[in-house]
Amino acid sequence: MQGFCSLGSGSKGNCTVLRGANSIFLIDAGFSMRKTQDLLHRVGIDLRQVHGILVTHDHHDHIAGLEMIVKHYEIPLYANCETAKGLHQAMDVRPKFKIFETGVSFKLEEFLVHPFSIPHDAIEPVAFTFSFEDKKFGICTDIGFVTPIAVRALQNCTHLLLESNHDVLMVHASNRPQVYKKRVLSKQGHLSNEESRTLLESVYHEKLEMVALGHLSQECNSPETVLKAMEGINVPLQLLHQEGPSPFFSFATTIACL
Repeated sequence: MQGFCSLGSGSKGNCTVLRGANSIFLIDAGFSMRKTQDLLHRVGIDLRQVHGILVTHDHHDHIAGLEMIVKHYEIPLYANCETAKGLHQAMDVRPKFKIFETGVSFKLEEFLVHPFSIPHDAIEPVAFTFSFEDKKFGICTDIGFVTPIAVRALQNCTHLLLESNHDVLMVHASNRPQVYKKRVLSKQGHLSNEESRTLLESVYHEKLEMVALGHLSQECNSPETVLKAMEGINVPLQLLHQEGPSPFFSFATTIACL
């Protein structure tokens, strides 16, 4: 059944499963190969079934498992040129790269994939939308601020996975080092709950079926704080967690509001 699930979302690792009619893809691989295998088994998937891994950017919490995975499995990596260069230099193995151009859509099995530029402190980071039939899935995390490019790309999505990383007051009140606070609050950092709401309101439409909110900071956010920030949003919301897989969200099924 076509849909997606999160194997984990947060600063300790990120990986999303996208299932098509006859294909399975991962978006990022931020856990060790062994943990990725275990998490996939928990949702009924073997790593040998994965047709490819799409890479958003080269931060450790999005690529931690890539080197060992491509060493033991012949799974191609889909990345833009600059991200591929960085991965090539960092790995002792030579992945089978499939290079895409940021901003240019490409076909991937039944999906039309659109990689779009986002502001983050990485080498040419991207987010993605996946369109097929009358469905459109957008995944957008690790974005420093809401850009016109992101709003335009995420229009008409029926399913969304958006970042809701932190509460600004909790960041300021935390014991985190000042360099962390400056980074996460910068325009190359992460979206606050309020900014995530702004992005969601900018792309909301009547056919938006559900939104998954991810990359929640474990110290500078909480599920209760996120849901309070999203009060009044008339769309089913699901919160993703760092530990353990989420439910499988089918593109054919509408989910009840939290």
